[in-house]
Amino acid sequence: MFSGIIEEFATVIAIKKDRENIDFTLRCSFVDELEIDQSVAHNGVCLTVVNIENGTYTVTAMKETLDRSNLGLLQVGEKVNVERSMLMNGRLDGHIVQGHVDETARCIAKEDANGSTYFTFEYNEDKEMAQNGYFTVNKGSVTVNGVSLTVCNPTANTFTVAIIPYTLEHTNFCDIQIGTVVNLEFDIIGKYIARLQQLR
Repeated sequence: MFSGIIEEFATVIAIKKDRENIDFTLRCSFVDELEIDQSVAHNGVCLTVVNIENGTYTVTAMKETLDRSNLGLLQVGEKVNVERSMLMNGRLDGHIVQGHVDETARCIAKEDANGSTYFTFEYNEDKEMAQNGYFTVNKGSVTVNGVSLTVCNPTANTFTVAIIPYTLEHTNFCDIQIGTVVNLEFDIIGKYIARLQQLR
């Protein structure tokens, strides 16, 4: 379980294909604090640490994860937003994030907002997915590349978020341009409400 508050970005050091899986080796400041089997979110995707060596760590992404996320597009040298799992006695500064990416979206607009930056994202419009809670609501929460954000101006398949300068500088939002593919995780509360409506 995560909060969507990014600790820093890790740098991709190596990428290795293993049949339908991909092993990603990364470097970040807290490598020495990691343990094998620990969960770390990468651009919002919960992955398990499988190796720690020479100041780097390795995680494995399986085909299902690669199909649903932007991890398969990563290149050596790119920045990845990382967050370790929440401590049970910690504050929930963002919102409840599972680390289970639902789908990807594409940035379709980027606008300066006199200090902050507005990003607009578009995802596939799918009525069945929407009936299952995969949608955004005004002032609700959404996770973009692992970052907990507040939605504004949602439509059936787009939404906008406002990024403050600190977040722009300390996450890979600094690299997002029009056309960039990002990971989305919709709010789990909306999914449960949608499921309850179906069962009534």
